[in-house]
Amino acid sequence: MKRFTVLAAGLLLWAGAAHAAEKWNMPTAYGNANYHTQNARLFAKAVGVCTGGKLEIVVHGGGSLIKGGEIKRAVQNGKAPIGERLLSAHQNENAVFGFDSVPLLATSFEASEKLWRATKGRLTKILAAQNLVLLYSVPWPPQGMYFKRAIGGVSDMRGIKFRAYNAATARFAELAGMPSVHIELAELEPALASGKVEAYISSSATGYELKQWKHVSHFYDTQAWLPRNYVFANKRAFEALDAHAQNCLRSSALLAEAAGTARARELTGFYLEQLAAGGMSVEKPGKQLAADLEKIGEIMSAEWTKAAGAEGAAIINAFRGK
Repeated sequence: MKRFTVLAAGLLLWAGAAHAAEKWNMPTAYGNANYHTQNARLFAKAVGVCTGGKLEIVVHGGGSLIKGGEIKRAVQNGKAPIGERLLSAHQNENAVFGFDSVPLLATSFEASEKLWRATKGRLTKILAAQNLVLLYSVPWPPQGMYFKRAIGGVSDMRGIKFRAYNAATARFAELAGMPSVHIELAELEPALASGKVEAYISSSATGYELKQWKHVSHFYDTQAWLPRNYVFANKRAFEALDAHAQNCLRSSALLAEAAGTARARELTGFYLEQLAAGGMSVEKPGKQLAADLEKIGEIMSAEWTKAAGAEGAAIINAFRGK
């Protein structure tokens, strides 16, 4: 009887602890093999350890829980307490979200980090007004262009069906004379296979993870920009946590941002090597293509600065040290 009483008491204590634990489902748009998703899982594990298991974050990759285009709204509305999304996917809401997709503004990891520091405070305020808490951000490798044939200049692009993933890539396609359609990464493979799209801008990570040498033959390492993903929480859900759990989220986010950025740097060269090993032509843009891209970049930079207004000017000035 005594042993049963002790066991019952233990079960009651365990049940109380289990009841106290909170589970957060975290939707992401990218597959389980993607380093962003893997980094999110490490972040979730760190939060669990830090909180002693009182906050469990379960990562759902590849748009399996909520489709990529719906993640931000779902977190804002409390359908999900936390999520990850491409920052520039929201440029139509506020031009500041597109800071990382201004062509040829920040073309290296060092420049990307500097631009992020110039933008982070402003973006934090914008997100707070949308019932969101910014936790961390990790860049993609520099963006390049994928085509099914050699491209010598913008004149060779005209009429090619182009996959856009944000406002910047759609505008690029327009300026290059390419009809575009918005396609999430999870839908890119069937879109290429069916001929719905024939070319796109993305990082070398995309080409490697989806084995794109099956569909495209040329990758031009333009290093146009380094887009960023970000992880954010529902503000009300975040504020409902105790101070310790909030601190765990913040501290784990700092680690995740550093680890994810280091991983992106580490993988960039590997991805390019693997594209070539798969049979794809990997090269820098030729003289004419580079000149054409620079002209498009100048147009898009001016448009973004105008659309972002005073906030955009402040970001550019801070980035350039003015």
